[in-house]
Order: sequence, then C-alpha cells, then structure tokens
Amino acid sequence: MEARLAGTQATGVSGAASVLAGPLYDHRVSELHPLLLEWYDEHARDLPWRRTSATAWGVLVSELMLQQTPVARVLPVYTVWMERWPTPASLASAPVGDAIRAWGRLGYPRRATRLHGAATAITEQHAGVVPDSYDALRALPGVGDYTASAVLAFAFGRRQAVLDTNVRRVLARVVTGVEFPPNAVTAAEKAVATALLPADEPTAATWSVAVMELGALVCTAASPDCATCPLRLGCAWRLAGHPAYDGPPRRGQAWEGTDRQCRGRLLALARDAEGSVPSRTMERAWPEPEQRQRCLAGLVTDGLLVPRGDGYALPA
Repeated sequence: MEARLAGTQATGVSGAASVLAGPLYDHRVSELHPLLLEWYDEHARDLPWRRTSATAWGVLVSELMLQQTPVARVLPVYTVWMERWPTPASLASAPVGDAIRAWGRLGYPRRATRLHGAATAITEQHAGVVPDSYDALRALPGVGDYTASAVLAFAFGRRQAVLDTNVRRVLARVVTGVEFPPNAVTAAEKAVATALLPADEPTAATWSVAVMELGALVCTAASPDCATCPLRLGCAWRLAGHPAYDGPPRRGQAWEGTDRQCRGRLLALARDAEGSVPSRTMERAWPEPEQRQRCLAGLVTDGLLVPRGDGYALPA
C-alpha cells in the first residue's frame, strides 16, 4: 500500500491533495471509513442526543452543555432540561433566571443565558424551528463555528467537518503524527477534516461523530489505548514511535483561587436561594473584597445576577 493518504476522489473530495500530501497514512482514504465506522457501530455510547428520536433542539442543547464539560456531568442536567423545556419556545417563555438555576453546576453558566437567548431568537425569528443553514445557526446567541457545524452534521445529517477537542487530537495523531493539535484551530486542520469526510452526507455525519467518539473513548489525551484503536495500523503518531508533544505550552485549567472559582461560588449562593442573597452572605462566601467585587460586577454584566436591595439575585 502507498504510505500516504490517497483516494480522495473516491470519497468525493477535491482540492485536498496538497493538504494530504506526504507520508501520512498506510491506508487509502477509502479504506479508513469502514475501519472506523464498523468500530463505531460496535462501541458507540447510547446518548440521548444521538438517538433517532432526538430533535434538532435537543442536539443544540447538548452541544452547548458539552462545551468543556464531560458527558457524565451533562447527562442528568440534559435529561431534566429537555423534560422541562422540550422546545425552543418553552424555554423562551421561561425567565432566564430559571435557565441559570437549572444549569446547576455544569460550569461556564453564561452558556445558560446564551441558550435562553438562542431559544428566544429561534422562537421569534424562525417560528420555533431550529434553522438548518450555517449562517442562520451562526447568528444565534452562543453559537460559533463548531456548534453550527455540529448541529448541521448531527441534527440534519449534513456533510460538515466538526472539530472539537477529541476530533482535533485524533486527526493530529493519525494524520500529522503529532501528539496534540495546536492551541487554536487552523485552516489546515479544517481542510484535512473536510477531505476525510465520506461523500455521502449521512455517512459523513456518522463519520464525524465516530471520530469524536474514538477521541473520547480510545485516543484520549492522557492514556490513548493504541492496542484497540481501529486506525492503529496506519496512525502516523504510532508509526513514528509516539513522539512526545514539543509544541507551545498547552493551556491548563487552573481553578483554586481563580475568578472562575469565585464567580462559581457567588452564583451558587443565588442559584440556591429563594430570593436575593445579602451582601454580607457574599462576603462570607468569598472574603477577599477586591476579587469578590470584580466577580460580582462581571456576573452582573454577563446577565447572571442582578442587584436587588442590599444583595444580588438571579435575573427574573
């Protein structure tokens, strides 16, 4: 076999030769698809947003919840959320404070206000139906390139490259032979991901979620299980001897003493309270005054808290 990616015309891909040139892969592109798709058929997790009964709204909710949040933490919140707000209109009619409270401890709570904003926009501008075009999705609050692409692929079965952390890591290892991708998505990554998509739209959508699942279950960041990987025979990183990452420092997830921790603690007080939380209670929760005031001001600016009397509350 040729020791390079080939067969792009067989997958309906054009203009990818320059991106995929070089000794990158032992298998032809047309042979990658059955290897991974067969693995996915056998090992895919049964997640509610992947079922045939899932709506486009359910997929959009899941994608916003899953940003920087593990599936295990998302599942219980997602289930309750979709039971309470099964449509964009049902969420749009609820107070934004209810959305923040229901978000619970998923973290990055601005996602709750953005999801509420997206529900409102869908209700007012799209008759309550999640749009199926990239531009219309990108115009929704909180929906960036990744989320729009994921909704198109997973809700509407489109041939769309979806580049989350797991996908980028798999492609970095399998195609380019490095342990981790760059800190930010590059045009070359998008070109490779697009070039590897099968020509058939439903198959391409399944391929996208299969690569994502491989990164979540097998080609993990800390402990990749190369022995069970369906793409191991041609993985450029494995063939090179698993060279250690030597790129720019990878961003960590500091928590203790950070503004993120402070904001989370203060917002939790309001989320768990029936009414407003007195300022003195906020002071006891986070004694450092300058950081506390900065975080409270940020929470107000982000629409997560509102001043009420001598304290703060969730927005009504």
